[in-house]
Amino acid sequence: MAVLSRDEISAFLADGYVAIRGAVPHEVAEACQEVIWSELRQRGVLRDDPSTWTAPVVRIPCPEGGPFTEAGTGLRLQDACDQLIGPGRWWRRAGVGGTIPVRFPSEADPGDAGWHIESSYESGGRGRVNVGSRARGLLALYLLTDVDAESAPTRLRPGSHLDVPPILAPAGRRGLDWSEAAPRAAQASAHRPTALATGQAGDVYLCHPFLVHAASWPHRGRFPRMIAQPGVALHIEYPLAGPPGAAPPVEQAILASLTPAPPAGPDDTSQRTSRVSAETFPRKR
Repeated sequence: MAVLSRDEISAFLADGYVAIRGAVPHEVAEACQEVIWSELRQRGVLRDDPSTWTAPVVRIPCPEGGPFTEAGTGLRLQDACDQLIGPGRWWRRAGVGGTIPVRFPSEADPGDAGWHIESSYESGGRGRVNVGSRARGLLALYLLTDVDAESAPTRLRPGSHLDVPPILAPAGRRGLDWSEAAPRAAQASAHRPTALATGQAGDVYLCHPFLVHAASWPHRGRFPRMIAQPGVALHIEYPLAGPPGAAPPVEQAILASLTPAPPAGPDDTSQRTSRVSAETFPRKR
């Protein structure tokens, strides 16, 4: 049975993300927290001593093995990735991967809260991103602690994944340097609303690789917030050939955003900055 319903696929196409609630069992998420605190202890950051929480954010590589293997290999998540990326197109990693920014209660600017997209591959030691999303199928956000609106949740711009392909397409398969693509994506999506990636420990957000997002601050919650944010790797980039309806949802959204919208009639007063409307990909309200 498919993990994602038709309504959830439609929401992903329109918004650029979908939340898989309870994707990681709660006890596994708690075990991941214990490992993270062990890593932080080596840096002088202690769970039971808030006086050691002096930085607004401490970023660590995601640990390997143990509960992280179980967290990253759950069947629901893998089936959802198959639905969004396409079976056989992505690397089934034996774990989570990526980095874990641990954000502590603080009014201080963490210095990393700007709107951006992720880079997808490296060339000459520099991050790049191209319209076929070479090497990146999704961005995953693993909530390893409860995250509410006060706890510095990741900010998302629903629909912003549709603003990015027209920026990347003129650069062809080589794409753009991330330092150029990220601010252009942020500017192009500035008209979009903001959503917060909140939820309970064990929830996972699967995001389109071109979704514009940002950290948030200040953190006015009571406890440190832990989110792993790995990329889901593609074996090859999307070919972007054929009709959008025949492609998996990640590729379908890219193709649709590059398809010219029909000419507006004289009485059309709808917003013209978005190439794909909610009517194109209807979703259940």
